[in-house]
Amino acid sequence: MVEGFNPVRYSVIKEKNPREIVMLVGDGCKWRKCRFCDYHLDSSLDIENNYKINKEALGHITGIYKKLEVINSGSFVDLDDKTIKLIKDICLDKGINEVHFECHYMHKDDIEKFKKDFSHLGITVLIKLGLETFDYKLREEVLVKGIEEKNPEVIAKYFDEINLLQGIKGQNADSMIRDIEMGLKYFKRVCVNIMVENAMPIKPDKKVINEFIKEVYPKYIDNERVDILLNNTDFGVGENK
Repeated sequence: MVEGFNPVRYSVIKEKNPREIVMLVGDGCKWRKCRFCDYHLDSSLDIENNYKINKEALGHITGIYKKLEVINSGSFVDLDDKTIKLIKDICLDKGINEVHFECHYMHKDDIEKFKKDFSHLGITVLIKLGLETFDYKLREEVLVKGIEEKNPEVIAKYFDEINLLQGIKGQNADSMIRDIEMGLKYFKRVCVNIMVENAMPIKPDKKVINEFIKEVYPKYIDNERVDILLNNTDFGVGENK
């Protein structure tokens, strides 16, 4: 975990698909090869301290919307067992019946059992994949996502929702709209993340971002199935500057 990094780890999303959201700490993304993402730095091998941080964040949950989103710098498999148990306990206590988790494609075969572990408790789990784009060449040769599957129908057998990354070189309004439309065709929800500057090699492209703001943003801002994060803290969690 980055020294001095003290992020906000709990928030409430009141607009589209109202839900509570927590940003938890796990032992880290197992892929760590994406050329645009430094999110994996919010991780630690100190499992007990991770649980302490997670317990504090989860302690804010009220169950106001009966839905919870859990994000962490990797996949649900990177969260410790005590944290997963606490999530289940809080859901039962607060009457939460739907929880969203994240997962890298490399862990797709762990999803079915994970969902069943919650469904036995009457809790529906939805899994979000950081797909970033349906453009295979851009995704794998430039972004290095580690998703070997090209067929969206196959991907959708495992995942319910996707993240898309937009605002980078190699994209334009047409390609960004095409990605969103593909996402809406095969998945329940799409979350569009506009690239934000960080220490990784992939940088935001102002020209592409301006195209997004002018031609893409107005088309989907009112779509209830599309979340749009112009900044990576728009959900209310993340770096506390």
